[in-house]
Amino acid sequence: MAYLVRIMPRAERDLLAIFDYIGGLTSPPAREWFDGLVESIAGLAESPQRHPAIPENARLRHLLYGNKPHIYRIIYAVDLSRQQVNIVHVRHHARDAFKPTKTIQ
Repeated sequence: MAYLVRIMPRAERDLLAIFDYIGGLTSPPAREWFDGLVESIAGLAESPQRHPAIPENARLRHLLYGNKPHIYRIIYAVDLSRQQVNIVHVRHHARDAFKPTKTIQ
């Protein structure tokens, strides 16, 4: 059974900032890369538990997208009881450790 994938407000802001930063409106290759990122997020609907827990919080998992040096971490929580995946943050892998602002299930 497929999970519902929800992009939380912080992750939505992250995606908009990434799209703007890479020039998604004016660069077809940037747009293609971004579309692949979005497809990877949507792909979490199938078997979201296949990705590892993050070191910062064992309740969260991450999917890595891209190639060095442009790897992004899609940080998410799996809610088994609701059959949903909550995307909480999308960030460049080289940034400092992720610090959740509140408890995430």
